[in-house]
Amino acid sequence: MRFFSFTKADRILKRSEFIYISRCGKKLQDRHFIVTFCPGRTERTRLGITVTRKVGDAATRNRIKRLSREYFRLNRHKITGKWDINIIPKKAAADLTSDQAFLALQSVFNRIEEDRPLKDCL
Repeated sequence: MRFFSFTKADRILKRSEFIYISRCGKKLQDRHFIVTFCPGRTERTRLGITVTRKVGDAATRNRIKRLSREYFRLNRHKITGKWDINIIPKKAAADLTSDQAFLALQSVFNRIEEDRPLKDCL
């Protein structure tokens, strides 16, 4: 049970950390999501989610965040290494069902494993 938890330590919360990831991280995107990631500075893989108002109303934005967190919570063990990952949904993500969102996130997370940055940003 504890293996699939999502605690506060698993989240990226500070603005400075989001800026660091966007400045030094690698960027991947598909039709529904943009993902920036870089080697983590902590002992675990962490997730941050940035959803702008362009995506939809508050209920839609919260739904996308819940789906993203749930996918990460259930599939974090598949990610090797310690990463800081920021997920940025595009406007097209608002119309996704949960299964479609999980498939889109799965493809992006698989690409993270393939396209790792070589070294940490200074």
